[in-house]
Amino acid sequence: MNITELSSIMKEAGVVGAGGAGFPSYAKLNEKADTIILNCAECEPLLKLHRQVMAKYANEILFALNEVADAVGAENIIIAIKPNYKKAIAAIEQVLPSYKKARIGLLPPVYPSGDEVITIYEVTGRIVPPGKLPIEVGCIVYNVETMLNTYYAITEKRPVTHKYCTVTGAVKNPTTVCLPLGMQVSEVLELAGGTTIDEYEIVSGGPMTGRLCTEYDVVTKTSNAYIVLPKNHYVVQRKKIKTQVAVNRAMSACCHCGMCSELCSRHLIGYPINPSKFMTALSAGATGNIEPYINTFFCSACGLCEMYSCFQGLSAQSLISVFKGGLRKGGVKMPEVTLAPVDPIRTQKLVSHQRLTARLGLTEYNKPADLDEKEIKPKSVKILLSQHIGAPDEAIVARGDKVEAGQQIAKAQDGKLGVNIHTPFAGTVAEVTDKYVKVTL
Repeated sequence: MNITELSSIMKEAGVVGAGGAGFPSYAKLNEKADTIILNCAECEPLLKLHRQVMAKYANEILFALNEVADAVGAENIIIAIKPNYKKAIAAIEQVLPSYKKARIGLLPPVYPSGDEVITIYEVTGRIVPPGKLPIEVGCIVYNVETMLNTYYAITEKRPVTHKYCTVTGAVKNPTTVCLPLGMQVSEVLELAGGTTIDEYEIVSGGPMTGRLCTEYDVVTKTSNAYIVLPKNHYVVQRKKIKTQVAVNRAMSACCHCGMCSELCSRHLIGYPINPSKFMTALSAGATGNIEPYINTFFCSACGLCEMYSCFQGLSAQSLISVFKGGLRKGGVKMPEVTLAPVDPIRTQKLVSHQRLTARLGLTEYNKPADLDEKEIKPKSVKILLSQHIGAPDEAIVARGDKVEAGQQIAKAQDGKLGVNIHTPFAGTVAEVTDKYVKVTL
């Protein structure tokens, strides 16, 4: 099939980046690509879903990758994966002979190797120019689950109605499950046997880039994990620091050691992001040189600087994100910059996944979370109309309507970036707002 056909299939089926970004997948298709990369890095500690899905559905995922490659005319497919994901690699090797364009590209077991800029560099040696997209170096990067969803859309016209998530931390039975979109987090935790502690917080996503959520939040197309942690856990406390407190601490405690920049993954490949210079300028209240502030545009928000690198426990990434957001809101444009040389001892500065897990105080929670694909049917789901990058969808159903499993309930706005949304099961529309559609069995 051609790009137009595949793009239409992806959009109609509601396929978006399932790794957490939520970018509509059809919009990545581009004939300039010569290489399609599958991101199976499983970047964050405790998450298990990508390697498990890869191990079970290797053929389906490679089929979808091959269709994408054919549609855009790409010559190469690279499965970017860490060497310790042995079951997934074995599954890939079993079917690899059927896909002549494909090969395995091993990633170092470090964080954040799942950042698509770093993934591209590790498996191709190419560096995406700062502020540009992967297509600038001939690459398109897709997540494991995104390609599985694409396979179903192509072969079965099945839309995206469920999301794989790892449920772990302080729960009785850590597990990876396939959840219907719109399911409430409180019900998700019960699938793991409930919590083992009374006083806890829930991290939606990974411990590095995830956010604190409540039991009333719901599953979306970008959900990847729900991690239960004690209220006083290091990860939880880091995510609760207020901006003004973070600024005050930076001004009083930053010793300008430079470690935040020394271990910054994008700084190491020549990007102009320099957390140390930013923190030095901020802590001194210096505004004469705006470069440290402007260069916040090039931060990947991986969180390594504040969650791992800083001996003082300062919040470089959080403050960088605040400044970056302020610049965008103020209409400031990303500057044109050139890359510096790659750090000659970069490989000696990479942060091992195992060491990061230990530093975060998560080793005790790093347990198997086996994939369980039993059918899950809550009594109701609240399906959000904004669960991808782009404009929110518009509901096309009304209260009292009967809907079938997989039926479209919301459409992307005309002329705007977006994808359609579908219900995970048959039922009755109980409520429609500009934020969500609630469906009950």
